[in-house]
Amino acid sequence: MHVRVSLVAAARSSSLLAERFDDDRPLDGAGWRSVESAARGLVPLAAAELRYCSPTPRSRATGEALGYAPLAQPALRECDMGRWRGLTLGEVASQEPDAVDQWLSDPLAAPHGGESLLAFIARIGGWLDTRPAEDGGAIVAVAEPSVVRAALVYALQAPPLTYWNVDVRPLSTMTLTGCPGQWHLCLQAPA
Repeated sequence: MHVRVSLVAAARSSSLLAERFDDDRPLDGAGWRSVESAARGLVPLAAAELRYCSPTPRSRATGEALGYAPLAQPALRECDMGRWRGLTLGEVASQEPDAVDQWLSDPLAAPHGGESLLAFIARIGGWLDTRPAEDGGAIVAVAEPSVVRAALVYALQAPPLTYWNVDVRPLSTMTLTGCPGQWHLCLQAPA
């Protein structure tokens, strides 16, 4: 059973430096404008048989603005950051520099008391591998950039620390094709 899964990174809700762990803010003005300008290229993905989104306000709003009418999927939530929730990376690094170093270098570490990087990647991979779609079917999901990165690392069976080397911009799209345990990255030229 081969399916096509397109992951769209949610539009932004704040500047990159102001982003907080488990940020649940809605889209900001720049985010809405970026959705409007990108819509032409992303609206065709609404033809997918199954349409999902992360449960965050910005993922839901991005999916709705693109006409996807997505179903929120709890499994597509961001990594559980435990006591770091609501803080910026800069704030945490100034308070717990050794813990941040451990978190960035050990995929099994969860110094924040939440989910380890490895557990997060496995959760996203589990969601990817259990999509109920017809052979040849299409799925679209709007998710946080961190979720898109985790899906890519899982699909390519890359070492977990590869996660830190992937940059996912708001409204970028990644398409995976295949079946559970056998995913392929599909790069497409713009239409």
